[in-house]
Amino acid sequence: MHTKSTIIISIAILLQLVSFSCAHDTHKSKYAGEEKRAIKSLSAADIEELQKGGGWGLAKAAELNGMPGPAHLLEMKNEIHLSAGQIEAIETIYGNMRNAAVPLGVELIELEDKLNQAFAEKTITGAILKELLTNIARVRKDLRYVHLSAHLKTPDILTPEQITLYNQLRGYASDDPCGNIPKGHDPVKWKKHHDCP
Repeated sequence: MHTKSTIIISIAILLQLVSFSCAHDTHKSKYAGEEKRAIKSLSAADIEELQKGGGWGLAKAAELNGMPGPAHLLEMKNEIHLSAGQIEAIETIYGNMRNAAVPLGVELIELEDKLNQAFAEKTITGAILKELLTNIARVRKDLRYVHLSAHLKTPDILTPEQITLYNQLRGYASDDPCGNIPKGHDPVKWKKHHDCP
């Protein structure tokens, strides 16, 4: 009888622990662990990307709409058969972009650090918050402009075939035959053959 009571009590305790564990996981933040970051809003990878003038996802509007980025073009110069003149022109765009992006990236890190410190030290006020966010927004806008404007310049240097190949190699190419008429094919016949609108 004593053993039966012990088993029942043990099961009850186990059920309570499981219930507590499930409830605890339900409320666990997706940010858990990030509280250990030096700057809470930036990961180590974010900081590294900003310090080296990397794109940081700021040029997706161009990249994902068929305007290649200079850094990736240079990485893929052999695969997309860039000429010496194209490489030189793209290196110039990339160099200018990087020279403008690095100081802005460093400034953004510094501003995010100031924001983080103001919250950590409990010195934040509405006025300080507004000023910091205004400055962060300005730098972020300028940084995004630097990256997007570099993408804006590359299509004039490339052939349509190179742009298509770039997008294919980057994994963006559409398999829609109506949207990708190969060079040398009559567009009217091609569309008719593929039942395109």
